[in-house]
Amino acid sequence: MLFPKRSTSFVDSGSDMTIKDKLLHLSVFYLFLILIVACTGFLVLYAAANGSWNPWASKQFIRFIFGIIMLIGISLIDIRFWMKYAYVLYIASLVLLIAVELFGHVGMGAQRWVSIAGIRCQPSEPMKIALILALAKYFHNAQLSDIQSMSFIVMPSAMVALPVLLVLKQPDLGTAVLMAGGAVVMFFLVGVQLWKFILVTACGLGFIPIAWQFLHDYQKDRVFTFLDPERDPLGKGYHILQSKITLGSGGVFGKGFLQGTQSRLNFLPEKQTDFIFTVLAEEFGLIGGIFLLIMYFGLIFYGYMIAFRSTNMFGRLLALGLSTNLFMYVFINIAMVMGILPVVGVPLPMISYGGTVMLTLMFSFGLVECVNVHSNVQIGRRISFDD
Repeated sequence: MLFPKRSTSFVDSGSDMTIKDKLLHLSVFYLFLILIVACTGFLVLYAAANGSWNPWASKQFIRFIFGIIMLIGISLIDIRFWMKYAYVLYIASLVLLIAVELFGHVGMGAQRWVSIAGIRCQPSEPMKIALILALAKYFHNAQLSDIQSMSFIVMPSAMVALPVLLVLKQPDLGTAVLMAGGAVVMFFLVGVQLWKFILVTACGLGFIPIAWQFLHDYQKDRVFTFLDPERDPLGKGYHILQSKITLGSGGVFGKGFLQGTQSRLNFLPEKQTDFIFTVLAEEFGLIGGIFLLIMYFGLIFYGYMIAFRSTNMFGRLLALGLSTNLFMYVFINIAMVMGILPVVGVPLPMISYGGTVMLTLMFSFGLVECVNVHSNVQIGRRISFDD
């Protein structure tokens, strides 16, 4: 239960920390795991380009270096700053999503990007973090009796629904699923009763026939392809069939670095983005895939450990939400390339090529480190380790 009794005494040991103190409180192990996953990404992107740093690996490396600097800077900022401006960041991200709808750029059949000072970005990515920040602030000082009140959860439900609907309009089903899924997990963690989830799920299932009418043709084709990839093996089912072939061709130990035939001969479309895991699996086999999953598991598990070490509810919810978001990224992408889920366009964290996604992830890692560094900073209600 995330709602222990209020503590009557508390020494705020994090308020007077110097920059040096904060740097010493950074989790080196967490940073090490991030570095290992990122280096794996550089290696796989190098392989995807047939043994060349250009055009993907070199750019990804530069973004990562910038992201590491940003991560450390974010972790040193007082966690109360992020709580104070959580709603501001949410509103700013929401405005950008509306700007996409009005002035956004169209690419690959979707309107998901907007230019800010000449820099092209995808606002749905920072919205994932802004939404978790806003929900963490909303719930941080609530009691269990508040959470169980229907009126209390109307506002956070609207906060989730607005960006999810805007992202669906782009259309970007994968990002919308990530946002909604992360929010559902946070609602569950703070103590929303199970029957409310069952009720919402039942209503959602009842609206499926209506929602089907609003899906784009390509989205309907993805569902049909998921159910039967071989119905159009050279068309709509080509991606997933080639993905399965590539995964299987690597075997247990892989074909060897730069020896993958499916990727090198360009049988696999979008190999540098959504289907990058298949490149790794073909060249490094099952062993390479398991190694990457263990690294991800370490990041997620350690993020949860940081969350439960936090003595304030805002930090705990923030780290839990961001770590769960990372889990959903990994789960959906790998399930997608294996054919367990429909292809929805979710990248593999720090492995898939992409600037906005990389920087957004590094921002989220910085916030988790911020929770770790400021685990003893008082924000409203304090959580005791003995509760």
